[in-house]
Amino acid sequence: MLDRLQQDFEAASRAYCAAHGLGRDPDWFMLKLKDEVGELTQAWNRLRGRARRGERSAAELHKNLEDEAADVLGHILLLAQSQGMDLHAAIERKWRFTM
Repeated sequence: MLDRLQQDFEAASRAYCAAHGLGRDPDWFMLKLKDEVGELTQAWNRLRGRARRGERSAAELHKNLEDEAADVLGHILLLAQSQGMDLHAAIERKWRFTM
């Protein structure tokens, strides 16, 4: 399952970067992940009332949190693929369950 997600995120990321003239080097993967974690934190703060919510409803804020979490997951998978990480093995080793 992770392999398929990695392939899908890789294709989407490659197409996005090509369309916008962005280069992806090893640092880009880590820095983009950090950027997305910041956006997830901002979404959390808005949802929890620790930042300005604007005119957004609680449902809209929750959807934004989900969207940002999806971005973080995608960029973790992109980073792992770019560095040849074996996430299956790491999950089994660290979380002690098999996938």
